[in-house]
Amino acid sequence: MIYPIVKYGDAVLEKPAAAITEFNDELRQLAEDMFESMYAAHGVGLAAPQIGIPRRIAVIDVTFKEDPSAKIVLVNPEIVHTEGKQSSNEGCLSLPEFRENVTRPMKVTARAQDLDGKTIEVTGEELLARALLHETDHLNGKLFISHISALKRDLIKRKIRKLMKQGEWK
Repeated sequence: MIYPIVKYGDAVLEKPAAAITEFNDELRQLAEDMFESMYAAHGVGLAAPQIGIPRRIAVIDVTFKEDPSAKIVLVNPEIVHTEGKQSSNEGCLSLPEFRENVTRPMKVTARAQDLDGKTIEVTGEELLARALLHETDHLNGKLFISHISALKRDLIKRKIRKLMKQGEWK
């Protein structure tokens, strides 16, 4: 099932998501639906709040379907280690058409659970590091625009408010 992507302005995006305690077929189906929704929206990562579900699960595939073994599901993730620095253009499915240069760590390790509830660690560099941080931020109620200057953030928010008034931001 392909879920519509929730856009900036929806309260679910700005609240920390609830921890997942039940690991069952429903959760596995949610993960599959999230991959399907992410691919349909042409993204490389998706957190459950972005489809209106305030739970701590995210999916990532930085190869965008090229390598099925690269699919990552993170349940209740926490960032446990970062190192280095990288700056790159970053966007978000919940803020379509807005991209900004964001500085984040170059290498990141996240500790999470898999779909069976087992503890896993995922370490990534460059785009994967960025995706791990971006999706974990979503689960904590933060958007990538919280990592840019207040001036640029206010400009984006103003443009979105204008689009909302015109009925072009739903």
